[in-house]
Amino acid sequence: MSNLVKLPKAAVFGAANGVMFMTFFGALWASIGIIGSRELGAPWTLIISGIVTLILLIGSFSLFGKARNMNNAVTPEGREDWRKINRKFGLIFGLEGVAIFIASIICNLIHQFELFFPIMAIIVGIHFFPLAQLFREKFYYGTGIVLCILGIITFFLPMEITISNVSLIATSTFIGFGSALTLWVTGLRIWITIQKQLK
Repeated sequence: MSNLVKLPKAAVFGAANGVMFMTFFGALWASIGIIGSRELGAPWTLIISGIVTLILLIGSFSLFGKARNMNNAVTPEGREDWRKINRKFGLIFGLEGVAIFIASIICNLIHQFELFFPIMAIIVGIHFFPLAQLFREKFYYGTGIVLCILGIITFFLPMEITISNVSLIATSTFIGFGSALTLWVTGLRIWITIQKQLK
């Protein structure tokens, strides 16, 4: 996406959706971190999470607004290209959802649900690799690699640790906040990149 010189309306809408996805799923991961950290850092972890979510939502809505105001003229070839991209994105996103669903069932069946969050982070990380190729956005490779590394590290962390007399779930805290930060940075990167290209 970053290699495009003149952005079509569909690309800006796609970027706005991308920022929205990163915002929403980043907030979900942050909630996992907040629950895992229990009272540690409260209420600041919740406040910071809320502020970051709000900022990125504003960024997403601003891109939606700019896309609506753009010239709607597009060649039939360009329209077909974006239809293909949207279909491939839907397939990738759907496969990711199926993989996460299967992982949750398996973790429940073997009574090892603590493995679910790091496995989910790895699945989410892997899904960024085809997205990087689909949208021609090399930054997504970095996002995918970081999420996979976070998931792998989490396997080796103790379940619980005590910090400042607070017993927290180390695995949930680490993977939750780590994944949230990764997705938020990615969303911010998309927003800034598109803003520059629209100038």
